[in-house]
Amino acid sequence: MNKLVRGGIVLSIVVTFVAFVYAQTRTQTGLSSAKSTSQKGIAGSFIGSEAAIDNVIAEPPAINDDAKKLVKKTVSSKAANRGSFTATAYCLRGRTAMGHGVRRGIIAADPRVLKLGSSVSLGAGSYSGTYLVSDTGGNVKGRKIDIWMPSCAEARRFGRRKVTIN
Repeated sequence: MNKLVRGGIVLSIVVTFVAFVYAQTRTQTGLSSAKSTSQKGIAGSFIGSEAAIDNVIAEPPAINDDAKKLVKKTVSSKAANRGSFTATAYCLRGRTAMGHGVRRGIIAADPRVLKLGSSVSLGAGSYSGTYLVSDTGGNVKGRKIDIWMPSCAEARRFGRRKVTIN
């Protein structure tokens, strides 16, 4: 009887592991096939002025005052996350905190400042563009970000510099 129970437990663990690996590969395939313009369009559609958000909130009569306060608070905290950041670069291989493989266009940020999965427009000279916040880091706290570079030599050349996030 003990062998039967142990076998059932081992089988359920193996099935769970296989399902998890399958879900990770399906998620990564879907994200890697997305174009940067579509990511920028999605991010742009969510980021707007508070007046536009207020108009959307005022239209449906079913939304109560608590929900309006929550939406306004969320919008104002997003606006506070813009501005100047200190950027460094990293060249580690592997997976990000979100489970994606590292690649160009990935940055690491403090999830309390820039939420994982958000798309940001970075102004950093020749490194400017749209980046996906997909990773966190041990020393990435507050208004600091790490930009993934394909080579460690390039990461050293990047050094530490001030960048802007729009």
